[in-house]
Amino acid sequence: MASETGPAAFFHMGNRLLEHGLTDAAIAAFQRCAVLVPNHAAVHYNLGNALAGAGRTVEAVDALLACLRIAPDFGPGYVNLANALRHLALLDQAQAMAELGVRHLPDVPEARLCLGAVLHDQGAFAAAAAVYRAVLLDVPGHAGALSSLGNSLRAMGRLDAALAAHGQAVAAAPDDAEIRFSRATALLAAGDFAEGWAEYEWRWRRAEVRPRGFGEAWRGEDIAGRTILLHAEQGLGDTLQFVRYAPLVAARGAWVVLEVQASLVRLMGTLPGVAQVVARGDALPAFDVHCPLLSLPRAFRTRLGNVPADVPYLCAEPAAAAAFRVRLPDGGLRVGLAWAGSPHTDHAMTHLMDRRRSVGLAALGGLGDVAGVHWVSLQKDAPAPLPDGLTVIDLMREVTDFADTAALVGALDLVISVDTSVAHLAGALGRPVWLLSRFDGCWRWLHGRDDSPWYPGMRIYRQEQPHDWAGVIERVRADLAGLSG
Repeated sequence: MASETGPAAFFHMGNRLLEHGLTDAAIAAFQRCAVLVPNHAAVHYNLGNALAGAGRTVEAVDALLACLRIAPDFGPGYVNLANALRHLALLDQAQAMAELGVRHLPDVPEARLCLGAVLHDQGAFAAAAAVYRAVLLDVPGHAGALSSLGNSLRAMGRLDAALAAHGQAVAAAPDDAEIRFSRATALLAAGDFAEGWAEYEWRWRRAEVRPRGFGEAWRGEDIAGRTILLHAEQGLGDTLQFVRYAPLVAARGAWVVLEVQASLVRLMGTLPGVAQVVARGDALPAFDVHCPLLSLPRAFRTRLGNVPADVPYLCAEPAAAAAFRVRLPDGGLRVGLAWAGSPHTDHAMTHLMDRRRSVGLAALGGLGDVAGVHWVSLQKDAPAPLPDGLTVIDLMREVTDFADTAALVGALDLVISVDTSVAHLAGALGRPVWLLSRFDGCWRWLHGRDDSPWYPGMRIYRQEQPHDWAGVIERVRADLAGLSG
């Protein structure tokens, strides 16, 4: 090494810093090296990988492109660029780069796994499964390929085959949290709650999950006279679905403190048995034990036959609901409509799932000519204009939190919603709700059912093919016409 401040020194420093998890410092070292030797492909490659690891994905794309301009035959650059583009939801570009990665690295499983992942994200589940099977022909027992194959098979509705693949993946890599978590969701989708809830605890070992540091969670032991913190851990819909367990915990003699997202605090004041509701991020009172909300089904040994589904377990404020009701048209059906979930642009995989679960606005136009229906928006920040022929009453500018949304839902006859928090809210309020489910529906809606054990008033309309919202809307339209007629 010629100098402690020369390019070689900065390059090796960056690598050492990455090994010790000091990603920001490693990025700075690689950037200084790139200034000194701008035409060194490995520097831009390592810089791109470090930036991707830090969540600076756009910058990572730039660095990887710089690497490939210098070394256009460098296969790993195409694979990592494809992964970065995938995280930006630029799936067409990601597929092109993944295909180039496979072309340059035909015998490297990770290159083909990357292509399979991009195909899965696009809803091409059968094509993704074919890629994974090809990997397994060359590398039998490859845990990542088996797990990914299981995910694609589950998305295709082939649960038995999916569970077989997941079982083989776990046998090959029993300590891999991602593989165990994927198996958990397949078990739950299949209705195997006995094993599924236990396996679902592997979520806490996933790299992206940050446990709260509260120690061992409550598992159903005697809790009379003790204070328990029940805390939200995932999205708003998850919180709305699983707070149903809080009154059951209180019934065992516990003093229940409930920590939820700030927009839910006021609504959760209507939940029976909860002594205190705290907004996430605020100071917590002292507590003896804790339990994340999605660990409560395991603590209560929930099975398909004993799902606690007494609704409503949340309530709209009567006066607020009445105030909305008098502003809506008399006569006909008042139907709330939510057509998109939160985009979650800060979380790549959730963002990609949201693209599959949200209905394109053009597909909604077919609902506009159903006679006797007054459409009411339940969509925050709704785009304008909506499709021609679909007139929607929009009072959402007056909605500040979920207590307000609950009051608006309480003024309606029916809610039609994609798989988002609005559907859970309507179900928790005991209101009729029609769920519009993507082809690869969430595990919580089980497989092949048009009802839900979690919400007695729910009817599920599933895509029969990936991306086929037109078919879903046509079935909804026909049923709605019969209801309103």
